[in-house]
Amino acid sequence: MQEIAVSFAQTEASVDLSPARRIVRSMSPVDSTDIIPLLQKLQGEYGYLPQEVVLAVCEEANLPASRVFGVATFYEQFHLEPRGRHLIRCCRGTACHVKGGKRIIQTVERELGIREGDTTDDLQFSFETVACLGTCFLAPVMMVDNDYFGQMTPERVKSILDQYK
Repeated sequence: MQEIAVSFAQTEASVDLSPARRIVRSMSPVDSTDIIPLLQKLQGEYGYLPQEVVLAVCEEANLPASRVFGVATFYEQFHLEPRGRHLIRCCRGTACHVKGGKRIIQTVERELGIREGDTTDDLQFSFETVACLGTCFLAPVMMVDNDYFGQMTPERVKSILDQYK
């Protein structure tokens, strides 16, 4: 895999790198055992992992970009694209499926104008489905951020989403 060389000066115009610099300095010296906590801190600061930031941090910390991006793309906790301010999760587990979960998913997609795995253009919402939310007794279930909504109906979706706009 070819390494990509980039300098802080090349990326300065598009993304503010000062938080990334502060993070690298606070963790210095950084080595390959620090990649996951480094990425967690960067994502906590930026909301996702902008490519320019990751490349600049790789240069600053002398880490191979291929290794850092390998970790970032392996773990689902890391996001290389901007995420919405609010995360919507719909359960697609057996109990939710049997009780109409697919209709909830379709209604969320229609209301937001996005598909599962996407983020709205205004960065208000990201939408994903999950195998199980662990609340089968409330099926079908939808979450917005850390709030659970059980016994969902398509009619309730819009009013719940409106609370987060």
